[in-house]
Amino acid sequence: MKNQEIINMGQQYVMNTYGRLPMALVKGEGPWVWDADGRKYLDFVGGLAVNSLGHAHPKVAEAICRQAATLLHCSNIYWIEPQVKLAKLLVENSCAGKAFFCNSGAEANEGAIKLARKYAKKNLGPNQYEVISATNSFHGRTLATVTATGQTKYQKGFEPLPPGFRHVPFNDLAALEESIGPQTCAVMLEPVQGEGGVIPADPGYLAGVAQLCRDKGLLLIFDEVQCGLGRTGKFLAHQHYGVEPDIITLAKALGGGFPIGALLAKEEVAGAFQPGDHASTFGGNPLATAAALAAMEALLQDGVQENAAKVGQYFKEKLSGLTAKHSFVREVRGLGLMLGLELSIEGKDIVAKCLEQGLLINCTNGNVLRFLPPLIITEEDVDHALAILSGAMDEVQSA
Repeated sequence: MKNQEIINMGQQYVMNTYGRLPMALVKGEGPWVWDADGRKYLDFVGGLAVNSLGHAHPKVAEAICRQAATLLHCSNIYWIEPQVKLAKLLVENSCAGKAFFCNSGAEANEGAIKLARKYAKKNLGPNQYEVISATNSFHGRTLATVTATGQTKYQKGFEPLPPGFRHVPFNDLAALEESIGPQTCAVMLEPVQGEGGVIPADPGYLAGVAQLCRDKGLLLIFDEVQCGLGRTGKFLAHQHYGVEPDIITLAKALGGGFPIGALLAKEEVAGAFQPGDHASTFGGNPLATAAALAAMEALLQDGVQENAAKVGQYFKEKLSGLTAKHSFVREVRGLGLMLGLELSIEGKDIVAKCLEQGLLINCTNGNVLRFLPPLIITEEDVDHALAILSGAMDEVQSA
């Protein structure tokens, strides 16, 4: 099938929940993808931070094939070997003590909210259930996580929203302290906001939040669904800031492209969950955890996150060079290979022109070009992308 055939069939049979580009991707290898018409693109979207190892990574593909031929699925009423091994890897590379597995970032954040409330009921008091999160945050599409999300555009039309959530400005410690009330049980933050425009936490902010949570007896949750797992040049983004949360949520890059999410928690906090409190039929099944184990071993052993730090710095410097050339560039920001280019104009035309020239990028928040390429890219890949991006910006500026 060609692009238009797939588009026509999709428009007839698939729910209209995405503003899709007029193309169907059918093949990927490393940082490259091909559409159904045979056109080749350099992928700097990376499945929205999912394809951190690039496409068709041999270690992940081999693990999936091997596990699929052995045992696809069994219930969590039995122990699952790759799940146990993956839990060990994640715990040993974080400050957590235990792991729970699910299928997505939204489910991981749902689990975090439930765990925080269960812990609070047991240890803080029966009326402490409120979670404070940040404006411009994004935590998922379920009713609870979309309510935790600090962007009303995602909530519109789904009212009434569940009670027990409050939002404060990101990077504003005084506002957070003022917002804490007698019903508050946890603070939930992204160390680097993704959908909100690639906004890293200010130096000292997360440490201040952690101290405030300790002083008030609150749990601290870090949503690392997008910014975690090597994306910023460290295994977890909060490790740049020298703080330890009580709960961490992961997904996106965890499975190397295969759907899986994880909820990590310190030992004492994890103990609030007992059999029957939380579950997931497919969560942590043999196939998903085998894929994730292979992906995480490659991330940790093959120099991938070190490459993200090195090439990310190179990319950031190159993006900064565009500020002198293009008057509509406001700011370059981000960590590692999670970078944003804020504009004073809408970014959709630049995205479209890059697409025409064989570069896939993304625009979030209307005016922030977001770059989430595979963590395996080279400086040569960056140069190739920058040549296309700069040309697209030249066209927009001269129009």
